[in-house]
Amino acid sequence: MKICLVRHGETDWNQLGKLQGRQDIPLNDVGVAQAAQVATFLATGEWHGIITSPLARAKQTAHIIARALNLAVREDAGFLEQDYGKASGMTLAQRKQAYPDGRYEGMEPWVHVQDRTWKSLQTHACAHPKQNLIIVSHGGAINSLLARLTNDAIGTGENRLKNACITMLINCDGALALGFYNQTAAELLQDIKNPV
Repeated sequence: MKICLVRHGETDWNQLGKLQGRQDIPLNDVGVAQAAQVATFLATGEWHGIITSPLARAKQTAHIIARALNLAVREDAGFLEQDYGKASGMTLAQRKQAYPDGRYEGMEPWVHVQDRTWKSLQTHACAHPKQNLIIVSHGGAINSLLARLTNDAIGTGENRLKNACITMLINCDGALALGFYNQTAAELLQDIKNPV
């Protein structure tokens, strides 16, 4: 079993540096192209289903991949992005001015994000132990899983995940382990063309 975590493609808010959180922002043209490139890379493997966050940017990314790979898409709210409360929609400069301590009013606690994403990941992994799954989610949500998988070595805010990046989890002696993370389809396709 493999589980591929895909961050959604670019949105206009990504381009502007605005924190999206639970705001339902669609992909822009770059994001649509990024999702198509993810599908091109994933077509080199065998996949059995796609699970997505219900937010538009993730759903659009998932459906672009699903059409290319002829897969069904299911939604799971466990993979929603972290709720950033009143900081949603703010740029980094605006957040620093409004919340110099980095504590955003109404923000979902990190431990809650980790618990719900991990629970959803384990649910799907246990329900489909012999299938390869694609999960489309968000930067904060995927980072919460990376932090849990690596005992906070990565995914704790130090690593910014690229739009439409791919993170691969593999079954290692009955447990999920990190294969690679934060790689774009372009980078991975280049590696296939130029093997070491």
